Amino acid sequence: TRKMSVDQKFVSPFHRPYLFGGIAGGIEICITFPTEYVKTQLQLDEKANPPRYKGIVDCVKQTVRDHGVKGLYRGLSSLVYGSIPKAAVRFGMFEFLSNKMRDESGKLDSTQGLICGLGAGVAEAIVVVCPMETVKVKFIHDQTSANPKYRGFFHGVREIVRTQGLKGTYQGLTATVLKQGSNQAIRFYVMTALRNWYKGDNPQKTINPLVTGVFGAVAGAASVFGNTPLDVIKTRMQGLEAHKYKSTVDCAIKIMKHEGPAAFYKGTVPRLGRVCMDVAIVFIIYEEVVKVLNKVWKTD
Repeated sequence: TRKMSVDQKFVSPFHRPYLFGGIAGGIEICITFPTEYVKTQLQLDEKANPPRYKGIVDCVKQTVRDHGVKGLYRGLSSLVYGSIPKAAVRFGMFEFLSNKMRDESGKLDSTQGLICGLGAGVAEAIVVVCPMETVKVKFIHDQTSANPKYRGFFHGVREIVRTQGLKGTYQGLTATVLKQGSNQAIRFYVMTALRNWYKGDNPQKTINPLVTGVFGAVAGAASVFGNTPLDVIKTRMQGLEAHKYKSTVDCAIKIMKHEGPAAFYKGTVPRLGRVCMDVAIVFIIYEEVVKVLNKVWKTD
């Protein structure tokens, strides 16, 4: 008979990917947040009223000048609270779906990787990302206005729910589901394809963390070029100016009409750097967390 350690009773194999993903997500966001802050600032800094920032470097300079280095970490709390459950739902859902689709030898082909990634992306969009991103965009937008209304993350959430109802935290749901679904579908497809190629005929072959990082960066880059337009639309739909747009489609048409196609790729450079680093880090951390914690929770 199999003996089970106390830890394992509480953390069943079913729950483990959720826990592993959550830990990986928490570590990763603390490393990469400043680039997220700059990206959001540049996207909200629209053309019309003369832009405050000349570019990435200028945005960093002004923020550090006005608020010190910790200014680049404003709004971090809202992302940490969201990042942990987001990665937990993503990796948990991916493992759950992929375990149902693997063949006898435990192999997952790239098309199955795409389907599992899509499922994981849609799940994280509905459960975590949409409410979290709406709050984050409103929070950062509010912090940069002349007299900020929100005293902190939870106060901000309370105010948004009080004045706009729960609907206020679910703005741009369609755009978010499209974005996260396509994002994770592309990333897990590329990741699965690269892993299968690397392992060749030996499914047991271990992958060096640096190789995992390179694969993650490639997967991240592919997802950026695949869906930056959706990211731009989503940011606009969730900002304080969201009332200007009737729907996701209306927002896309208006951006196209008033600002031209280039506007859909606004913030691509900071996003490319951030996403490649992000995806590389989160895949490396996830794999390492899995290795370490699986040793701790060995069944005998």
